Amino acid sequence: MTIPPTLGLLLAGGLARRMGGGDKPLRLIAGRSILAHVVDRLGPQCDGLLINANGDLSRFADFGLPMVADGVPGFAGPLAGILAGLDWMAAHRPGHAWMVSVAADTPFIPRDLVHRLHAAREAGNVPLACAASGGWDHPVIGLWPVALRDDLRHALTVEDERKIGRWTARHGVAAAEWPVDPVDPFFNANHPDDLVEAEQLHARLRDA
Repeated sequence: MTIPPTLGLLLAGGLARRMGGGDKPLRLIAGRSILAHVVDRLGPQCDGLLINANGDLSRFADFGLPMVADGVPGFAGPLAGILAGLDWMAAHRPGHAWMVSVAADTPFIPRDLVHRLHAAREAGNVPLACAASGGWDHPVIGLWPVALRDDLRHALTVEDERKIGRWTARHGVAAAEWPVDPVDPFFNANHPDDLVEAEQLHARLRDA
Protein backbone atom coordinates (compact mmCIF):
# COMPACT_ATOMS: atom_id res chain seq x y z
CA MET A 1 0.00 0.00 0.00
CA THR A 2 1.04 3.61 -0.52
CA ILE A 3 1.39 5.48 2.77
CA PRO A 4 -0.03 9.01 2.65
CA PRO A 5 2.13 11.83 4.03
CA THR A 6 2.04 11.48 7.82
CA LEU A 7 3.45 13.82 10.46
CA GLY A 8 4.93 12.31 13.62
CA LEU A 9 3.92 13.82 16.98
CA LEU A 10 6.16 13.16 19.99
CA LEU A 11 4.08 13.49 23.15
CA ALA A 12 6.38 14.88 25.83
CA GLY A 13 3.85 16.84 27.85
CA GLY A 14 3.44 14.56 30.88
CA LEU A 15 4.25 15.59 34.45
CA ALA A 16 6.59 12.62 35.13
CA ARG A 17 5.40 12.21 38.73
CA ARG A 18 6.32 8.53 38.86
CA MET A 19 9.82 9.31 37.62
CA GLY A 20 10.22 11.83 40.43
CA GLY A 21 9.70 14.90 38.28
CA GLY A 22 11.69 16.17 35.34
CA ASP A 23 11.39 15.06 31.74
CA LYS A 24 11.28 11.31 31.18
CA PRO A 25 12.21 11.67 27.48
CA LEU A 26 15.50 13.33 28.45
CA ARG A 27 16.65 10.47 30.70
CA LEU A 28 19.49 8.42 29.21
CA ILE A 29 19.54 4.90 27.79
CA ALA A 30 22.81 3.61 26.34
CA GLY A 31 24.27 7.11 26.65
CA ARG A 32 21.54 8.85 24.66
CA SER A 33 18.25 10.41 25.65
CA ILE A 34 15.11 8.33 25.32
CA LEU A 35 13.73 10.98 22.99
CA ALA A 36 16.76 10.65 20.72
CA HIS A 37 16.03 6.93 20.36
CA VAL A 38 12.39 7.71 19.51
CA VAL A 39 13.42 10.31 16.91
CA ASP A 40 15.81 7.86 15.26
CA ARG A 41 13.13 5.20 14.95
CA LEU A 42 10.12 7.32 14.02
CA GLY A 43 11.76 10.02 11.91
CA PRO A 44 12.41 7.94 8.77
CA GLN A 45 8.75 6.84 8.74
CA CYS A 46 7.27 10.34 8.75
CA ASP A 47 7.09 13.51 6.72
CA GLY A 48 8.47 15.54 9.59
CA LEU A 49 8.32 15.38 13.40
CA LEU A 50 6.72 17.70 15.96
CA ILE A 51 7.19 17.78 19.75
CA ASN A 52 4.25 18.43 22.05
CA ALA A 53 5.39 19.72 25.44
CA ASN A 54 4.38 22.24 28.08
CA GLY A 55 6.29 24.70 30.21
CA ASP A 56 9.67 25.95 29.02
CA LEU A 57 9.96 24.49 25.52
CA SER A 58 13.62 25.47 25.24
CA ARG A 59 14.61 22.27 27.05
CA PHE A 60 13.92 20.39 23.80
CA ALA A 61 15.56 22.97 21.53
CA ASP A 62 18.62 20.81 20.84
CA PHE A 63 16.48 18.43 18.76
CA GLY A 64 15.84 21.17 16.21
CA LEU A 65 12.19 20.19 15.80
CA PRO A 66 9.10 22.40 15.82
CA MET A 67 7.28 22.40 19.14
CA VAL A 68 3.71 23.04 20.21
CA ALA A 69 2.15 23.35 23.65
CA ASP A 70 -1.33 22.21 24.66
CA GLY A 71 -4.04 24.66 23.68
CA VAL A 72 -6.40 23.22 26.31
CA PRO A 73 -5.38 24.44 29.79
CA GLY A 74 -4.87 22.39 32.93
CA PHE A 75 -2.77 19.45 31.68
CA ALA A 76 -5.77 17.76 30.10
CA GLY A 77 -3.78 14.66 29.11
CA PRO A 78 -2.68 13.08 25.84
CA LEU A 79 -5.82 14.06 23.94
CA ALA A 80 -4.91 17.72 24.46
CA GLY A 81 -1.46 17.07 23.00
CA ILE A 82 -2.97 15.25 20.05
CA LEU A 83 -5.34 18.15 19.40
CA ALA A 84 -2.42 20.58 19.58
CA GLY A 85 -0.60 18.53 16.97
CA LEU A 86 -3.62 18.40 14.67
CA ASP A 87 -4.12 22.16 15.00
CA TRP A 88 -0.45 22.75 14.20
CA MET A 89 -0.79 20.58 11.10
CA ALA A 90 -3.86 22.44 9.91
CA ALA A 91 -1.92 25.72 10.18
CA HIS A 92 1.52 24.64 8.95
CA ARG A 93 0.94 21.51 6.83
CA PRO A 94 -2.45 22.05 5.20
CA GLY A 95 -1.73 19.41 2.57
CA HIS A 96 -1.23 16.66 5.16
CA ALA A 97 -4.24 14.68 6.32
CA TRP A 98 -2.64 12.27 8.83
CA MET A 99 -0.67 12.36 12.05
CA VAL A 100 0.82 9.54 14.10
CA SER A 101 1.41 10.08 17.81
CA VAL A 102 3.89 8.30 20.06
CA ALA A 103 4.79 8.71 23.69
CA ALA A 104 8.22 10.33 23.88
CA ASP A 105 9.34 7.85 26.57
CA THR A 106 9.01 4.73 24.37
CA PRO A 107 12.56 4.12 23.05
CA PHE A 108 11.83 0.93 21.10
CA ILE A 109 9.06 2.18 18.77
CA PRO A 110 8.81 -0.24 15.81
CA ARG A 111 10.29 0.88 12.53
CA ASP A 112 7.13 -0.19 10.66
CA LEU A 113 4.72 1.67 12.95
CA VAL A 114 3.28 4.12 10.44
CA HIS A 115 2.88 1.56 7.66
CA ARG A 116 1.09 -0.95 9.87
CA LEU A 117 -1.22 1.59 11.48
CA HIS A 118 -2.33 2.79 8.05
CA ALA A 119 -2.80 -0.82 6.94
CA ALA A 120 -4.94 -1.58 10.00
CA ARG A 121 -7.05 1.50 9.40
CA GLU A 122 -7.65 0.59 5.78
CA ALA A 123 -8.39 -3.07 6.55
CA GLY A 124 -10.88 -2.10 9.23
CA ASN A 125 -12.45 0.65 7.11
CA VAL A 126 -12.24 3.01 10.10
CA PRO A 127 -10.66 6.46 10.49
CA LEU A 128 -8.41 5.65 13.48
CA ALA A 129 -5.80 3.06 14.44
CA CYS A 130 -3.75 2.32 17.53
CA ALA A 131 -0.88 0.02 18.43
CA ALA A 132 -1.22 -3.14 20.52
CA SER A 133 1.13 -5.71 22.04
CA GLY A 134 0.96 -8.46 24.61
CA GLY A 135 -2.83 -8.35 24.68
CA TRP A 136 -2.92 -4.61 25.48
CA ASP A 137 -3.92 -1.66 23.34
CA HIS A 138 -1.72 1.44 23.44
CA PRO A 139 -4.15 4.24 22.53
CA VAL A 140 -1.55 7.02 22.87
CA ILE A 141 0.39 5.41 20.02
CA GLY A 142 -2.08 5.98 17.26
CA LEU A 143 -3.00 7.34 13.85
CA TRP A 144 -5.19 10.44 13.66
CA PRO A 145 -6.93 12.19 10.73
CA VAL A 146 -6.83 15.98 10.76
CA ALA A 147 -10.49 15.87 9.67
CA LEU A 148 -11.54 14.88 13.20
CA ARG A 149 -9.81 17.74 15.02
CA ASP A 150 -12.96 19.85 15.49
CA ASP A 151 -14.80 16.87 16.95
CA LEU A 152 -11.88 16.25 19.28
CA ARG A 153 -11.85 19.91 20.34
CA HIS A 154 -15.55 19.71 21.21
CA ALA A 155 -15.00 16.52 23.20
CA LEU A 156 -12.19 18.13 25.20
CA THR A 157 -13.55 21.62 25.79
CA VAL A 158 -17.30 21.04 25.96
CA GLU A 159 -17.67 17.45 27.16
CA ASP A 160 -14.51 17.41 29.30
CA GLU A 161 -13.57 14.06 27.75
CA ARG A 162 -10.13 12.82 28.84
CA LYS A 163 -10.18 9.12 27.90
CA ILE A 164 -8.65 8.37 24.52
CA GLY A 165 -10.45 5.04 24.21
CA ARG A 166 -13.88 6.51 24.78
CA TRP A 167 -13.37 9.17 22.13
CA THR A 168 -11.86 6.87 19.49
CA ALA A 169 -14.66 4.32 20.03
CA ARG A 170 -17.15 6.88 18.74
CA HIS A 171 -15.52 6.94 15.33
CA GLY A 172 -14.05 3.45 14.95
CA VAL A 173 -10.51 2.39 15.72
CA ALA A 174 -8.47 -0.59 14.49
CA ALA A 175 -5.63 -2.16 16.49
CA ALA A 176 -2.35 -3.25 14.91
CA GLU A 177 -0.65 -5.96 16.99
CA TRP A 178 3.11 -6.36 17.47
CA PRO A 179 4.97 -9.27 19.13
CA VAL A 180 6.72 -8.70 22.45
CA ASP A 181 9.74 -10.89 21.63
CA PRO A 182 12.60 -10.07 21.90
CA VAL A 183 11.38 -6.71 23.28
CA ASP A 184 7.95 -5.14 23.66
CA PRO A 185 8.29 -2.25 21.20
CA PHE A 186 5.97 -0.13 23.35
CA PHE A 187 7.88 -0.47 26.61
CA ASN A 188 7.93 2.91 28.33
CA ALA A 189 10.04 4.24 31.15
CA ASN A 190 7.79 5.41 33.98
CA HIS A 191 9.85 4.63 37.08
CA PRO A 192 13.58 5.00 37.79
CA ASP A 193 13.82 1.18 37.86
CA ASP A 194 12.51 1.12 34.31
CA LEU A 195 15.67 2.85 33.13
CA VAL A 196 17.73 -0.11 34.35
CA GLU A 197 15.40 -2.50 32.52
CA ALA A 198 15.54 -0.32 29.41
CA GLU A 199 19.34 -0.62 29.34
CA GLN A 200 18.98 -4.41 29.40
CA LEU A 201 16.29 -4.38 26.72
CA HIS A 202 18.40 -2.13 24.51
CA ALA A 203 21.26 -4.61 24.69
CA ARG A 204 18.90 -7.49 23.94
CA LEU A 205 17.44 -5.72 20.93
CA ARG A 206 20.89 -4.83 19.61
CA ASP A 207 22.00 -8.46 19.87
CA ALA A 208 18.79 -9.99 18.44
